[in-house]
Amino acid sequence: MTIIIISLTLFFIYVALMLMYSRGWHRQPGYTPPGSTPATTVTVIIPARNEAGNIGPCLQSILDNGYPPALLEILLIDDFSTDDTGALGDALLTGGKGRVLRLQDYLSKDERLNSYKKKALEIAIGEAQGELIITTDADCIVPPHWLQNITGIYEQEQAVFVAAPVSFTPGNSRGAKDTLYYFQSLDFMTMQGITAASVKMNLGNMCNGANLAFSKAAFNTVGGYKGIDHIASGDDMLLMHKMQQQYPGRIAYLKSEHAIVATAAQPGWRDFLNQRIRWSSKADKYDDKKLIVILAFIYLFNLSFIALFAAGFFQVYYWLWLFGILFAKTLIELVFLVPVARFYGKQRELWYFPLLQPLHILYIIAAGFLGKFGSYQWKGRTVK
Repeated sequence: MTIIIISLTLFFIYVALMLMYSRGWHRQPGYTPPGSTPATTVTVIIPARNEAGNIGPCLQSILDNGYPPALLEILLIDDFSTDDTGALGDALLTGGKGRVLRLQDYLSKDERLNSYKKKALEIAIGEAQGELIITTDADCIVPPHWLQNITGIYEQEQAVFVAAPVSFTPGNSRGAKDTLYYFQSLDFMTMQGITAASVKMNLGNMCNGANLAFSKAAFNTVGGYKGIDHIASGDDMLLMHKMQQQYPGRIAYLKSEHAIVATAAQPGWRDFLNQRIRWSSKADKYDDKKLIVILAFIYLFNLSFIALFAAGFFQVYYWLWLFGILFAKTLIELVFLVPVARFYGKQRELWYFPLLQPLHILYIIAAGFLGKFGSYQWKGRTVK
């Protein structure tokens, strides 16, 4: 009975949390850019390692934005690629469109870091001429009016940091791999919805480096990545938290379908798990203790399902409680997710959501544990 009481207590707190996020999403206004000519100088920074198959379409999508050339700079920072990433960047960024920086020109081969990406970004930001730094990843495709939307909200809101939407595409997913795509897409879409809601509630606790922007002056004021440069991930969220502390109320979220950056889902389960372990590895590094409490609570709530499942082998009625709470959990999450899915044009994917619930619970438990106590492979490197 104690297990049931604990599980129900966690469930009702979870309901309150999801309703809070749902309210935050609905209160976050949609954005329409002004018709005026952009005035902000922009540097788009793309850190890349072994992205020869993706960097061409990524750069071309940025160049096709039609942003005034005199206001735009593109910096591709090549992180010791062993393929043609840098050469392809050189070929596309000709005629003053941008340039390629190579990490090997700034670091010795013997120098070992736990976060090469932060170092790459730090170097590129130091070289940047733009007032506004915009980051994306080398495997992303940006929409046609991406830059106009970001600079528009930056200018209108006088923001120092702008979080913006990202969406997974299937890539080359086929057959059985479709399950992996739907799993990733739904999980990531949930996080994206929480990102928008959190910014509206002035929590500012989530964002994604594939689509964000920040003032270079504000970046320097908060000391850049100093204090978080030893952490393998977190070039996005941990920087956001520093900005939130220094500039409360000046974090914006760009809620526009015309600003959604697309990136392919991970091709295999091992790649996916490595990615999510990398993301969860920073969970206990947040200065904002409210976020740590929320993450710990969600972890315990998911553990409660394992406890109910195990107890069911001794008393079958525990399984009845398990299925009842799981059903109610699914319903309250759908209350939050339906409008988010409508924004991303992914309503049909919600049919898979109830079926993937058990797998998602196991994933939360595994990724959370391994993010704290394990290591992972990323871009050919082992990271702790």
